[in-house]
Amino acid sequence: MKRDEGKIRIIPLGGLGQIGLNMTAFEYGDSIIVVDCGLSFPEDDMLGIDLVIPDVTYLEENIDRVKAFFITHGHEDHIGAIPYILQKVNVPIFATTLTMGLIAHKLEEHKLTDIVNCQTVEFGDHVRINDFTVEFIRTNHSIVDAAALAIYSPAGIVIHTGDFKVDYTPVFGDTIDLQRFAELGKRGVLALLCDSTNAERPGFTPSEKNLGKIFDNIMQEHSKNRIIVATFASNVDRVQQIINAAYKVGRKVVVEGRSMVNIIETATKLNRLNVPENTLIDIENLRDYPEEKTVIITTGSQGESMAALSRMAMGIHKKVKIGPNDTVIFSSHPIPGNEKAVTKIINELFKMGADVIFQDVHVSGHACAEEIKLIYNLTQPKYSIPVHGEYKHLIAQAKIAEELGIAKDNIFLMETGNVLELGEDGAEVIGNVPVGAILVDGLGIGDVGNSVLKERQKLAEDGIVVVVVAFDAYSGQVLAGPDLISRGFVYSKGADDLMMEAQTAASEAIDRLLGRNVSDWSKLKSSLRDSLGEFFWKKTKRRPMILPFFEEI
Repeated sequence: MKRDEGKIRIIPLGGLGQIGLNMTAFEYGDSIIVVDCGLSFPEDDMLGIDLVIPDVTYLEENIDRVKAFFITHGHEDHIGAIPYILQKVNVPIFATTLTMGLIAHKLEEHKLTDIVNCQTVEFGDHVRINDFTVEFIRTNHSIVDAAALAIYSPAGIVIHTGDFKVDYTPVFGDTIDLQRFAELGKRGVLALLCDSTNAERPGFTPSEKNLGKIFDNIMQEHSKNRIIVATFASNVDRVQQIINAAYKVGRKVVVEGRSMVNIIETATKLNRLNVPENTLIDIENLRDYPEEKTVIITTGSQGESMAALSRMAMGIHKKVKIGPNDTVIFSSHPIPGNEKAVTKIINELFKMGADVIFQDVHVSGHACAEEIKLIYNLTQPKYSIPVHGEYKHLIAQAKIAEELGIAKDNIFLMETGNVLELGEDGAEVIGNVPVGAILVDGLGIGDVGNSVLKERQKLAEDGIVVVVVAFDAYSGQVLAGPDLISRGFVYSKGADDLMMEAQTAASEAIDRLLGRNVSDWSKLKSSLRDSLGEFFWKKTKRRPMILPFFEEI
């Protein structure tokens, strides 16, 4: 693709048409800057996968032109991929105080601290990178220190809102800098990339501070119960209000879940969280206090199988046993796709006798339709580029932009990998770059592809049958076997006749090939798989994975 030196290019590398994986490249001349570097969590069919990160092949191929990462806020879907991507694209990172604190913790875990250039910025700071200048603008979100970015280039000003809402009574810090958005609008904004997550919802998103009174009421109404609150680890303002409500009634607070502990420690150290003295206690000391004088803030509000709340609900948590004296609060809405897992946890908690509260104890961190309209009216962009959300959310914002008078031809519903080139004299999608999802499994990054996932799916659905055969190294004749070992296919003790017949079928298949003087092990294995596969399908209508194992003696 030939570059038009007078125009800016916007290239989403992840985050469009989905929740998570947020990453967008901005390109002008010989410079590329990248906004956010997020991950997403595996879908149900991604068996064994820990997390998913964006494919940055385009950045690797243009590494000499990539100058910096600019991060809008500290949620995993915006910073989670940084330790993995930086191993391929190591350029300076710019972020606000808490965001950088959370990034620094990740880099420390991955032993990357000494090789990465991290620059903490304040709201209002301008960072100059060749033809780009990036300004950090204060916004409100469900985590402290969230920022929008004004990206200046010779082609014009592009505003990226990041995740945001308009909160006139934030728990920490100041309200969103609407004045700065208006000032930029008067200067002229070329394009607005705006958060679409709540674009379908009319009205305004309630203030986070509204929950303070709700938690106060819950503490009073359940004064004789232990209270357990599950919420997002990164929602520091929510944690602050829970701590405040507990402190008012003289309760001690336990923080449980590794991610929750890490974020609270970081936020406290950076003065983004105020914990009254002698309020926090270690979980080891929980038994030293009456249950009704304690509050546990925990991870697991999304039904994650290994999170602290899930282990409590399954009765396998080493320190916390759920009982009739517990009130459990879900202070979050299930992310799309997590509803079933959350419902399962709620049911298990009810079975253990707990009182569970899962409605009206959450407010969103994303702007609803009226707040999105406000940002559009303040900035008056020439082009609208909805971002952050599933396709239906992008469509909802596109309709808002059109209602506000933006020409339909100036609204771009992009897909991940599209290259949008724009300037004052026009805009168009001129091509695509390589994009995709890289799967992270343990220490492996990208070594699990579709073929491996298909194999795992097959194992999960139909199980495996291992066929063990020993051959004479000189004559090639069978010395022992074939022996069949079944896992996840049939219950061996209840299927003796089936496995005996299968053993006979395997022997006959091997004898036929040896009778034709076939000694190539690959052909023997292939024929054995075909014969047994056909046998099991006729008998069970299942297709287990068949794994021949040959040994020479």
